[in-house]
Amino acid sequence: MNRAQNKTFEWRWLGQVNFADALKMQEEIVARKREQRLAPDELLMLEHESVYTIGRTPDQTSLLDPEKLPYPLFTINRGGQATYHGPGQLMGYPIVDLRRCGQDLHRYLRWLEQTLIEFLAGYEISATQREGLTGVWVDNRKIASIGVGVRHWITMHGFALNVCGDLSPFAHIVPCGISNVTMTSMAKEIGKPLEVVDVARQFEKRMRAKFRELRNQEAQMLSR
Repeated sequence: MNRAQNKTFEWRWLGQVNFADALKMQEEIVARKREQRLAPDELLMLEHESVYTIGRTPDQTSLLDPEKLPYPLFTINRGGQATYHGPGQLMGYPIVDLRRCGQDLHRYLRWLEQTLIEFLAGYEISATQREGLTGVWVDNRKIASIGVGVRHWITMHGFALNVCGDLSPFAHIVPCGISNVTMTSMAKEIGKPLEVVDVARQFEKRMRAKFRELRNQEAQMLSR
């Protein structure tokens, strides 16, 4: 495990972690941060073994046929419909105390999208937001999904950035409930092989700079 930190932000690369273990780790950090308000915010970065997840919603139609899914399914405390996680996908779980960042979930989601967009630009991938949808897109192709849960204003879950690897498991669901969506990856867009761990290390640098921006926005709001 690689670990780097300062007084306000800690980053960890965990390698490949099964979903249940990663979820338990997030829950433990959220509980600790609730009790220790000055504990640093954290970014967990990892890959998952193949798994499907869906938010707590009565609408399960994005699963198509749940009994025929080739990998396990978890129902979790985030917004949104079904998605797939697996090898070749960079999972980023920012665990951030929004009590120190304006208590504005909408702004946090847009900040997360913009962080990914700016990061992808460094690989010469022109990514954008799409009005009314959460996530990051390259033209009409989706390259990153975002689903966030919040407990007592502390975030968990986060983003899934398709770096490389097999995208065919998405065909068993309606990704994020968006019909006829095409999924893409960084490797497909640039036509070059990539390693998730290398992308994670580069993303940490971007995230650290953008995290300061998120905190600075809060400081500016409080000074008005």
